Amino acid sequence: MDHRTYRSRTKPTQQAKLRAKTLRNEMTPPEKLLWSVLRDNQLSGLSFRSQHAIGPYIADFYCRNARLVVEVDGSTHSGDQLAHDRKRDLWMQSCGIKVMRVQARSVFSELDIVVRTIQTIALQRAHEIE
Repeated sequence: MDHRTYRSRTKPTQQAKLRAKTLRNEMTPPEKLLWSVLRDNQLSGLSFRSQHAIGPYIADFYCRNARLVVEVDGSTHSGDQLAHDRKRDLWMQSCGIKVMRVQARSVFSELDIVVRTIQTIALQRAHEIE
């Protein structure tokens, strides 16, 4: 997908932008911990955004150069939420965005492994997209 098509398909809706702003102030503890590592280009110079609106959806973390979304899944990701997550992931994949899901408990117990995995995938994708 070319850059212009990508931009038009992923342009955030006004509702998503407003919701993302609210969610930035309501991050969960595992999201806050992961954000402390991803923010300010600390991860190999990769630029991540937190609670970033993409089309009608909001990504926990988004790296535009890699077209990578990182989602932190906690206990709320079950039942109806799983169906919503699947629909959202399919939409993002149709836009050429890779969605990586990590368990909240893994952020706490295996932060180094989670971060290295994100770094590896993001660097590989960024190189492929260039």
